[in-house]
Amino acid sequence: MTDRAARKAAVQKRLMALEEAELAAAKAHYEAFLHDSALDDREAHDKDEIAMSRENADLAAAFDTPVHTHHAKIDVIENLDFSLKEVVEPGAVVSFNGRSFIIAVSTVRFDVDGQTYMGISTQSPIYNAMKGLEEGASFAFNGREMTLDEVF
Repeated sequence: MTDRAARKAAVQKRLMALEEAELAAAKAHYEAFLHDSALDDREAHDKDEIAMSRENADLAAAFDTPVHTHHAKIDVIENLDFSLKEVVEPGAVVSFNGRSFIIAVSTVRFDVDGQTYMGISTQSPIYNAMKGLEEGASFAFNGREMTLDEVF
């Protein structure tokens, strides 16, 4: 396995672990609020208990969206071709201006072997600015000219 292939495999593995952790956290919040929204078996409940139950049900519903979002991101990651790339396309790792990105799904910054990466989606404006370009090519974004240092 080449150095780039090994780096890419490590980035893909960390990307998946990151999304799985985000999904687990979203599920935990959802389940906690859903659990707290249930009233006990007593026949009578005061207004505060009913209000708190409804508030927790609303919060649980709000956490349902992140659960679906992280499921969708994991689905993208699982089905994306992470083979070595020669142009900027989904599954590519790109570096420019001292920063490294993986074209997959949007994420927070994460580290792999001392290098910081960030996931960007194919819906992002910066992806559209560099889509289809090869290593060494330049592109303009937000009024700045940038050069692709790496594409793999």
